[in-house]
Order: sequence, then C-alpha cells, then structure tokens
Amino acid sequence: MSSFFAFLKRMRFINRWSLMRNTETENIQEHSLEVAMVAHNLAALKNEYFGGNLDVNKVAVIAMYHEVSEIFTGDMPTPIKYFDPKLRSLYGEVETLAQEKMLSTLPKRLQAVYKPYIVDAETLPEWPIVKAADTLSAYMKCVNELHAGNDEFKEAHDTILAKLKALDMPEVDMFIEEYVPALSQSLDQLNYYKI
Repeated sequence: MSSFFAFLKRMRFINRWSLMRNTETENIQEHSLEVAMVAHNLAALKNEYFGGNLDVNKVAVIAMYHEVSEIFTGDMPTPIKYFDPKLRSLYGEVETLAQEKMLSTLPKRLQAVYKPYIVDAETLPEWPIVKAADTLSAYMKCVNELHAGNDEFKEAHDTILAKLKALDMPEVDMFIEEYVPALSQSLDQLNYYKI
C-alpha cells in the first residue's frame, strides 16, 4: 500500500500567508497548481520570445511538486524562514528530510521516476523558471489582496516586485506586463475586452 496520494490530498489543509490578514485564503495545493501554470507559461515565453529551449511540460511537473515537503513541515512564513541564516539552514535540512519522506511513500520502482521532481528539483536547469513562477504567484496574491483593499500586503507587494525585477529574466518582465494588469479587472471587464 502506498500513501503517496493520501498525503498529496492533505495539501489542501495547509494554508499560506499565515502571519497576514487575508481577504481570501490560499492553500498549498491550489498554489502548486498556479505555480505549475505560471511556470509552464514562463517557459513558453522564454522559448518563443527569448531563444530558450526548455521542456515546458517538465517545468510544469517540477512546479506541481515544488511544495510537497510542506505536507510534513507546514508552510513556514518567509519572514520566519529567512529571519536568521542558521534557522534557514536548519529548515533546509528539515525540507530535505520531508522530501525524502514523501518520496518513500511511492512504490519502490516509481521512486527513481519521481526523485528529480521531489528531492532534486533545485539542482535541475529548469529550477530558476519554477522559482520565478513561485515568486510571481506570491506577487499575484499581493496584487489581488491590494485590489480587495487589504493594505496588509503593500510591503510584500513592493518587496516581491523588486525581487522579480532583480531576477533580470525577460520572460518574467513580459509575464508581468502581459498578464498582471488584468488581475484587477472584474469578470464583466474581462469579458468586455475579449469581444
């Protein structure tokens, strides 16, 4: 018996942004899907506009599993995770143990198939795109919260935007320019502009 999917189903119980007042909750399962979709799009932008040669589907799968360690650790808020280098290092060790634990829940013959996505993802050449997508997902959360009148996310918005700009990734800049403005439009506005 394998508990892999039983653990994956628990992702929906782990909420993000736990230190902040949210107008809308977000769990790591829905976050992982969003990051996978954003990463897929970033890889496509890189390939089509900036001479990249990424496997867009592999990028999406890496992103899909990028938070599975949090099934065991919970979502460590960024201000705590990066409060002290020693704490970040220790948390990194805990994340690795959690990734290995998750891998062990698969049937033995599948573990080698999943290891690159669950344990070794940060060593893969596609990882910078996935990390950028993760940051973009956080930025879009901030945009939505600010649009809903929640000023609690103002500092996070500005900090994350600066971090995205510092990446110096043209596909990230294009994503922001192409997709982010529509985030604050109503459904009626979105439908109007599509006609």
